[in-house]
Amino acid sequence: MCAIVGVYGAEKASTVAYYSLFAMQHRGQEGTGISVANGKSISVYKKLGMVADVFSQDTLNHLEGTCAVGHNRYSTAGKDSKGDVQPVFAKYKLGEISIVHNGNLVNKMEVRNKLIDRGAIFQTDMDTENIIHLIAKSEKDSLVDRIKDMLTKIEGAFCLAIQSRKKMFVIRDRFGIRPLSLGKFKTGGYMVASETCAFDLAGAEFVRDVKPGEMLIFEEGKEPQSEMVYKNVDFHPCAFEYIYFARPDSDIDGKNVYETRLETGRKLAQETPAEVDLVLPVPDSGVAAAKGFADELGVPFEMGIVRNHYVGRTFIEPTQEVRDLKVKMKLSPIKHMIEGKRVAIIDDSLVRGTTSKQIVRMLLDAGAKEVHMRIAAPEIKYPCRYGIDTPTKDELISANNTVEEIRKKIGAASLGFLSIEGLKESLGKERNYSMVSFDGHYFAGGNADSPSCGDS
Repeated sequence: MCAIVGVYGAEKASTVAYYSLFAMQHRGQEGTGISVANGKSISVYKKLGMVADVFSQDTLNHLEGTCAVGHNRYSTAGKDSKGDVQPVFAKYKLGEISIVHNGNLVNKMEVRNKLIDRGAIFQTDMDTENIIHLIAKSEKDSLVDRIKDMLTKIEGAFCLAIQSRKKMFVIRDRFGIRPLSLGKFKTGGYMVASETCAFDLAGAEFVRDVKPGEMLIFEEGKEPQSEMVYKNVDFHPCAFEYIYFARPDSDIDGKNVYETRLETGRKLAQETPAEVDLVLPVPDSGVAAAKGFADELGVPFEMGIVRNHYVGRTFIEPTQEVRDLKVKMKLSPIKHMIEGKRVAIIDDSLVRGTTSKQIVRMLLDAGAKEVHMRIAAPEIKYPCRYGIDTPTKDELISANNTVEEIRKKIGAASLGFLSIEGLKESLGKERNYSMVSFDGHYFAGGNADSPSCGDS
């Protein structure tokens, strides 16, 4: 669930990219990078770490040019990814090229093995490196034709920003699984970003979402050129963007994330109400759903758990040991508010169950009379292959236990999930959302039992 940004025609493109990546830090915390083109060459700077720690003003000043692409990395579990930080840069027959990628290619190994048979040498485990090899080895004459040739050979979820020395190419896959939006600066120039929250900080105005199957070509002196590179578009935006990953102030494919989460909370209360005195959210992504839940029941909503914002998101940490420790470091209950109360605690999702168990125990230790857990998403029963670091099926607690068995494991007085139908109603039935984690429908290749297919 990485973040990507592309900037074209901006005087200080590297600074714009920096602020955009800072706004989208929640989409990946392991590494970050920016490459800038000035018409003659491409300069790249990338490292492990958070955006504010990796880049200094001096670094940004040395990244001179009016075109920039940037990336925040979110990795799969337990990988040493020092070499996997993006952008991916290479020199090839037509010059220099730099690529950032959000998503997963489900045919990663098939493509990689064919490239190796043709003499390709890989430096990383990223499926993004497949893309750069496919472009370099294409026999087409122009870069745009090489990109189109590459697109015929990859399958899965991807948003791409590809930078040459003079142009920028932006592509969203034909399923539109990962979000991507176009913005424009008042002073001229354009940007694309995984989330619209980046536009606010970077000073751009939202223009529209990049269409599924669309390629935008940015060239000096011209308006962005749009071309539908996929004819058989099959729009499946990812439901998890609204449930967990996106920032609540972002608008994704025409829907505000906060409003959508409020609706999931309301629907959750209708489906699985609870006799409680107080409704609390698991901060931060559970806040809006908890507000909707409380409003629907007519029960007080309180921020009864304080979050330490200097600790990163536990879900995207590489190891379970770090996740367990960070729950205690990250969340602290307000005891006088909770003591003697029947409490409903609302979370956005339940994956392994370890975090939920710790939260229930924490609330009981704080004096809660009863703790009723409610999840503003359906049960996660299948691994995702399109860019979410869900575990294998064996590790998913809902894939191997009934709701009652899970309730006992986490120690809650009751447990309820939003139904798949309830989620569809909350999101709106005018679109066919990607819900592979809940229903196992792998429409873009892969299956529930196949190994992980990439980690961009």
